[in-house]
Amino acid sequence: MARIAVAEDELRAALVALKKEKPTLGVAKTHGLLLEINPTWAVSEKRVRKILQSEGLLATEKENTIYPTSRLNKSLDVNKWSSKVKVHHFNAAKGKGLVATENISEGEILWKEDPFIIAPEWDIYDLQKSSRACAFCSTPLGDHSPLHLPCEASTSVAPCPAMFCNRLCRMQSEKVHPLLCPARNPSSTRLLKFARNAQWLALHGLAQCTSKLLLSTQRDDGSIHDDLQVVQGLAELGMEERFKALREKGAEPDRENWRNAYDLYLQAFKVPKSTDEQKKLAKILKKAVDETIQKELFEYDAFLRGLGRMSLNIEAHGGLYRLHSHFNHSCTPNISVRHFDQRNALSRITIFARTAIEAGEELLITYVDPQMNYKDRRRRLLEWGFGLCQCVRCLAEEKEAKASGADTEEADNLAEQLRAGLGLV
Repeated sequence: MARIAVAEDELRAALVALKKEKPTLGVAKTHGLLLEINPTWAVSEKRVRKILQSEGLLATEKENTIYPTSRLNKSLDVNKWSSKVKVHHFNAAKGKGLVATENISEGEILWKEDPFIIAPEWDIYDLQKSSRACAFCSTPLGDHSPLHLPCEASTSVAPCPAMFCNRLCRMQSEKVHPLLCPARNPSSTRLLKFARNAQWLALHGLAQCTSKLLLSTQRDDGSIHDDLQVVQGLAELGMEERFKALREKGAEPDRENWRNAYDLYLQAFKVPKSTDEQKKLAKILKKAVDETIQKELFEYDAFLRGLGRMSLNIEAHGGLYRLHSHFNHSCTPNISVRHFDQRNALSRITIFARTAIEAGEELLITYVDPQMNYKDRRRRLLEWGFGLCQCVRCLAEEKEAKASGADTEEADNLAEQLRAGLGLV
C-alpha cells in the first residue's frame, strides 16, 4: 500500500482533533494512533512532535514516562487460531492484549501457531550452519534421510549449508532464505556472523524479518501488505527510547555497536560492498522496492525501532508469532506457551490455559522467570519500559520484604545490573 504526503493544514487539523479526544497521549502514541486512523499517510514522528509543540499540545508531564507503543493490526483474523479470544485495546500506556470471549477450562489447548519468522537459539542456529537442523523449521535432522534436501542454490563454488527436512520446508523457505543464503546473497554473511559472534538475537531476528518483507515485495500476491501490517503492529520501543528510560539508572547506550550493525545491515539488504555482490542482490530483488517501504526498513531510526520490536516480541526460543505477540505480562500468568510438537520442537508453539479463565478476562503470560524474586522481576520489566510492576504478587512480596527488614532499595543495584549487555539483547 503506497503512502501519500499530507498537507500541513490537513495534518495539523487531524492532530488537534486527535489531541482534543485523547489529550493525555504522548508524541509516540499520538503518532501511532494517527497512522492507525490514516494508514495511507506518510508522516514522521518528528513532524508530529513539531506540530504538537507549535500548538502547545505536548503532554510534557507524561514525556518522562516511556512505554512501548503498538498499533492494532486490522487485517489479523484471530479466528484462524481460536474463536475463544479477541484482540482488545486497553489504554495508551498498556496498549493492546488478548481477552477471552467465552469461558476457558484449566488445561484447555487454545491454539497452535507457526512463526512469522524464526531466529533460533544459537545452539540450533549452529546446527543449521552445519546442515544438522532444518534451515526453515529448525527441526534437528538426525540421521540422513532421502527426504532431506539441500539449498537449491548451493554449488561447490558457492556453497550454502542450508538443509531442509523435506520438500515443503524448502519451498516455504523461499519466503525468507534467499536473501540470507551465502550462495545467492553473500553480502548477508557478514551481518549474520556479526549477530552470531555478539549473540545478538534481536539483530538476527531483524535480518530474518527484513528478508521476509523484501521478498514479499517481489511477489504479486499482496503479501507485502499483510506482512508489513504484522510488523508494524508489534509492540515497539526503540533503542534510543529505551535508554532514555534507563539513563537515570546509569546505563549508557552502545551507539558504536549499533552503527556497526547498521552498516552491515545496509550492506546485506541494500548496498553491498562489491560489484559482484550488488549483481547477486539485484538478481533477487528484481522489482524496485517502494520508497515508503525502504524508509520503513533502512533509515537509521527505523533500524533502531526494528531492533526494539524484535527484542520485545521474539519468544524465548527465537520465534516471532502473529497472535502470540499480543500477550501482556503478569507475574501470575494464566496462560502457558509450550513447544509440544516434536516434529517442529522449536518453531510451532502450543497455547494452553494454566487456570480457568472467565469470559472477558485478559489472557496473560510472563515475560520473566516467575521463580525470580520481585526485585529481579521488576528489574527485567523496567529494562524494557514496562514500568514498576504493581501486580498483586509483587506488592505482596514487597510488603513481606519490608516487614522482615529486608533491603527494598533497588536503584543502587539496578545500574550495575543493567549495564551488562544492554546494547545486545
